[in-house]
Amino acid sequence: MEEKIAKLKEMVERSDNIVFFGGAGVSTESGIKDYRSVDGLYSQKFAYPPETMLSHSFYTSHTEEFFEFYRAKMLAPDAQPNAAHRKLAQWEQEGKLKAVITQNIDNLHQSAGSKEVLELHGSAWRNYCQHCGAFYGLERMVNSRGVPRCSCGGIIKPDVVLYEEGLDENVISKAVHYIRQADMLIIGGTSLAVYPAAGLVRYYRGSKLVVINKGDTNASLDADLVIDGPIGEVLSQL
Repeated sequence: MEEKIAKLKEMVERSDNIVFFGGAGVSTESGIKDYRSVDGLYSQKFAYPPETMLSHSFYTSHTEEFFEFYRAKMLAPDAQPNAAHRKLAQWEQEGKLKAVITQNIDNLHQSAGSKEVLELHGSAWRNYCQHCGAFYGLERMVNSRGVPRCSCGGIIKPDVVLYEEGLDENVISKAVHYIRQADMLIIGGTSLAVYPAAGLVRYYRGSKLVVINKGDTNASLDADLVIDGPIGEVLSQL
C-alpha cells in the first residue's frame, strides 16, 4: 500500500489537469451509506426494491410512499465533508484539479469548498415546485410530511435524477469535455455499475488513470494504478 500511495503522490505532483469522477463510496466516510455494498441501501429489505421506489413511475404512482422512503433513506442533512472532499477542494484551489464529476446528491463537495462540481444525478439540496417552479432548499424537504407542497399547491420535487429519467445533457457535455482534456483521471468510491454515468470514463485519453475504491470496479483492469481502500483514508496520506 505504501508503494501505491507513493506512486499516486508522484502522479498528482506531475499533473496540473486532474479530473475526479466519484460515486457513493466518497461519502461513506461521512456516514452516508452507499448502495451496493454488503450493508448498503440495496441490501436492505423494503416493501419494494429501492430501484423501484426511486423510479419516476413510482414517484408518479406512489407519491406519498416515494417521499417517505426518500426522506428516510436519501437525505443526510447533518453529514460533513471527509478527507477526500477536503483534499479535492485543496487541489482545485491549488489549480491542479479542474473538475469534480459526482454521482452523489449530498452537496458535500461544495461544502468542502469545491467550485466546479458537476452533479450527474442532481442534488437533494435543490427542490422545485412542479407547478410554479418555486425553489426550496434541503430544510424544507427534511421538515415536510407526506407529499411536500408549495404555497401554490404544487408538489415540490427533488432536483435529483430518478430511474427512468434522463441525465442533464449540459452536465454530460461538460463532463465529457473535462474528461477528454484531463491529463489525470481519478475514479473514486464507485463500482462504475450505473450507466450512462459510468460510461463517461471511456472518453479519457490520458495515461494516468487511477482507481481508488473498496473492492473491484469495471475500470480496474485498464487503470494505471488501482488502490483498494477507503478513498478518504487514501487521499489523507497525500
